[in-house]
Amino acid sequence: MSTVTVTVLPASKSIEVPEGTNLWAAIREVVPTLPEQSPENCGDAAHIFVLEGRKGISKTTREENEKLDTIVGVGSKSRIACYAQVLGTENVKVELLGEFSGF
Repeated sequence: MSTVTVTVLPASKSIEVPEGTNLWAAIREVVPTLPEQSPENCGDAAHIFVLEGRKGISKTTREENEKLDTIVGVGSKSRIACYAQVLGTENVKVELLGEFSGF
């Protein structure tokens, strides 16, 4: 099982995680004050931009696309972190958005 580095901005902090790790769980390891999220209970707070390593996380699911369609400010780098899994193929750099961008 391979490990990769997930870097969270604007904190500029990183963590090593094994493949298959939920991206929101990895982000919460770096920023433990963030709320718990899961695909079953995934709020707008989990909207992030993937700045690097897009191929290092799972493909967007139908459910994630439907959630993205309801959020203002979505762009080509947008993902819902609680839907994404780290594949273990390349390092990932994400940026927190909204109320959590200035933690």
